[in-house]
Amino acid sequence: DLSLLRFISAELTRGYFLEHNEAKYTERRERVYTCMRIPKELEKLMFFGIFLCLDAFLYVFTLLPLRVFLAMFRFITLPCYGLRDRRLLQPAQVCDVLKGVILVICYFMMHYVDYSMMYHLIRGQSVIKLYIIYNMLEVADRLFSSFGQDILDALYWTATEPKERKRAHIGVIPHFFMAVLYVFLHAILIMVQATTLNVAFNSHNKSLLTIMMSNNFVEIKGSVFKKFEKNNLFQMSNSDIKERFTNYVLLLIVCLRNMEQFSWNPDHLWVLFPDVCMVVASEIAVDIVKHAFITKFNDITADVYSEYRASLAFDLVSSRQKNAYTDYSDSVSRRMGFIPLPLAVLLIRVVTSSIKVQGILAYVCVVLFYCGLISLKVLNSIVLLGKSCQYVKEAKMEEKLFNPVLTATPGKTAGKQQSMFKSSQGISTDENGSTSVTSQPVHQKENTPSLLVTSNSDQFLTTPDGEEKDISQDSSELKHRSSKKDLLEIDRFTICGNRID
Repeated sequence: DLSLLRFISAELTRGYFLEHNEAKYTERRERVYTCMRIPKELEKLMFFGIFLCLDAFLYVFTLLPLRVFLAMFRFITLPCYGLRDRRLLQPAQVCDVLKGVILVICYFMMHYVDYSMMYHLIRGQSVIKLYIIYNMLEVADRLFSSFGQDILDALYWTATEPKERKRAHIGVIPHFFMAVLYVFLHAILIMVQATTLNVAFNSHNKSLLTIMMSNNFVEIKGSVFKKFEKNNLFQMSNSDIKERFTNYVLLLIVCLRNMEQFSWNPDHLWVLFPDVCMVVASEIAVDIVKHAFITKFNDITADVYSEYRASLAFDLVSSRQKNAYTDYSDSVSRRMGFIPLPLAVLLIRVVTSSIKVQGILAYVCVVLFYCGLISLKVLNSIVLLGKSCQYVKEAKMEEKLFNPVLTATPGKTAGKQQSMFKSSQGISTDENGSTSVTSQPVHQKENTPSLLVTSNSDQFLTTPDGEEKDISQDSSELKHRSSKKDLLEIDRFTICGNRID
């Protein structure tokens, strides 16, 4: 009895009930709300991370010279007090002196690089060639950053390693020359980046600047449609923080060079202002869109950015302890890939060549400016330390500050440590990899923190949805806290063996 009229009538009067699939539509609505929360949560993380980078960057100009002066004063006056211990200088003082010497040597080496000749050489190239050069410079900057901190860490450890151990290195002097060469080459690389950006600002048709800004949106294509875990997203977030702060410093260098060419005319600053706003706005828009769709496609909640912020805050608080094993600027370098020494060398070189200091009044202004930088550094450090303590307390990570957990290296070492830990706690593993308690736990004192046992599926920061539904609320909370412990062990260039190709 089918007919065309009845088919059309059925199509016009057909109904459906969304409440029959309530879970699906509720999930879709939550995804929309998550995307709406991403800009706010992401910018909170970016704001906190940028000030962390600023704190490490200001340290090079303010406290590092004073610490080098105190270290040299101790070295000179040491015979007056007698050699109480085996070391002439403490390990932190040795590292400070090495940083200061590298900074001074690279600054004088940068005088042999002509900025004006580099500018005219780049200006004479075609637009498409400059676009390719700028992309190559971005890739080279990431490669330099990834290997540069290893070079500096190798130098610091070689210079401060206990002497009673068997020598297993090539010596302090070769490591020192490698570090100087790295900082010098990286500073030249950043100078070429700033020069290319300056050429784009000064071009008449602004075509190069438009192409360079559109290159940021290509980054969305390369990252949005890939699978991401929480630790991979943490790595990307740190990289975005470093990239945004570096762009701010590059824009400062471009503005200084342009203002020098126009005799510090304040009217020219308003000419540069629209281009600066376009660069900053494109960076913010690309980061928001990229993170919004990555969290959407990988079912990651917006609350994960508060975990990332707590992890960065934990680094700051732990570096303030007496038994800290690294300086905070080095911790930021490992976490974000931001190495302040090359950028500081370039900024000092540009400022000294752009601003001429002549007369007593000029030197007084320099001293006042230096005191202002120290005040800014101290104020920034105090505010950051207070906010970091607040974030660590909110994340319930205080016990990790006083009871640090040994970090297991990937591979066989981690497996051995896990097996030793399980055997000591009376836990056995069956063929399917599940854990079972075979003996009564040892009674612990009340002030001893309880140790968490994580299975193989808890090594990473995500847990499949099917497993989460079968786990009770208490175990999920323990797993959530153990995931933060794993997050603290992830730096900028190590993802605990969970790299996504």
